[in-house]
Amino acid sequence: MHEKIIEIRVVAGPQVLHLHPVSVHLEIPWLASAPPGLRWLVGVSGGADSVALLHLLVQGGLRQLVVCHLDHRLRGRASTEDGRFVQRLARSLGLPVELERVDVVRLAHERRESLETAARCARHDWFAVCAKKHGCPRVILAHHADDQAETVLWNVLRGSHGLKGMHALQPITTSGTSLELHRPLLNLHRSELRAWLLARKLRWREDASNGEATNVRNRLRLEALPLLSSIAGRDASAMLVRAATAAAELQEISAWALDQAHVLDPQGRLHLPTLRLLPPPLQRAAMARFLQEHDVPEIGRDLVERAICLLDASGPPAVNLPGGARLRRRQARLFVEPAAAD
Repeated sequence: MHEKIIEIRVVAGPQVLHLHPVSVHLEIPWLASAPPGLRWLVGVSGGADSVALLHLLVQGGLRQLVVCHLDHRLRGRASTEDGRFVQRLARSLGLPVELERVDVVRLAHERRESLETAARCARHDWFAVCAKKHGCPRVILAHHADDQAETVLWNVLRGSHGLKGMHALQPITTSGTSLELHRPLLNLHRSELRAWLLARKLRWREDASNGEATNVRNRLRLEALPLLSSIAGRDASAMLVRAATAAAELQEISAWALDQAHVLDPQGRLHLPTLRLLPPPLQRAAMARFLQEHDVPEIGRDLVERAICLLDASGPPAVNLPGGARLRRRQARLFVEPAAAD
C-alpha cells in the first residue's frame, strides 16, 4: 500500500524557497513509552498543530485524555469560536474538556510582561488548575520542529546562555503545582502535520494573526527563517534544530562533569575553592545551573559573566539578579539571597 504524498510549498513573499513532498504517514516514537492507562492533559488551541496532536494521540491508543483550552481573549469572537470548536472536537472523540477565559492583555499590563510571556504563564496556571482537578500532572503540548527552530533563534538573539531549545520533557512548577510538560512532536514539521490533517479531511481553526508579522514569533517565522533559508540555500529551521540537539548533548556531558566535580557544599551553596579549579567553560556551566536551580529568570551570558566575577575575592561581594534577589559571596561560598519583602 502506497502512502499518499502531498507537496508543500514554503513561500516567502512572491518567491518559492522550497518544494518538497510530505508523507501523510506520521510516527511519534513517544507513544511507545506512554502508558495508555495513565490520564494525560492535552493543550488544544484549535489550531492545526494541536488538533493534529489530539487526533494522533487518540489514534495511538491514548484514551485517558483531558482536553484543556484557554481563551486568551485576544481575537474577540474568533477566540470564542476557537473554544466552541475545541469543545465540539473533544466531545466528538468522547473526551472531557476544560475551558477557561483569561484577559491576557490586562494580565500583561498588570505584571509588566510581554504579551507572549503573560499568555504562556496564563496557560501554565490553567494547566495547574486542571492538574489539581483531575489528579494529573502530565501535560502534552503540540510544539513541533518549526517552533523549536523559532525558540532556538530567539534565544540566540536575546543572548541566552547556550544554544537553547525546548525539551521533550520539561518539569515546571507553577502556582505551587508541579507539572510535566511533554512535547512529542518536536521531530515533526508544521507542513507534515497539516498534510496529515488534509489527507484525512480533518478540520482545524486558522488564526488569521499567524500571517501577520506583528510580534517576535511571527516575524521569526514569516521573515527571518525564510530569509535565512534563502541565504543558506537549505532549510534553516532544520539546521537550527540539529544545532540545538547537538548543544543539548554537550549540556548532558557538561552536567555529568559538574556532578563529578561536586561544586556544591552540604548546604547547597557553590564552593568557591572547588569552582576555581574548573576550566572556565565548566565554571560558567556550573554558575548557569546554580542560578537556574534557584529559579533566577532571564539567565543570559551577560548575567553569568557578571556572576563569575564573584570568584575574584578582591572584587564586589554580591551581584544583583533579575527579580530583586542577589548572588552573594561569603566565607568562600556563593548563595542566592532572596529579594527583600516590600
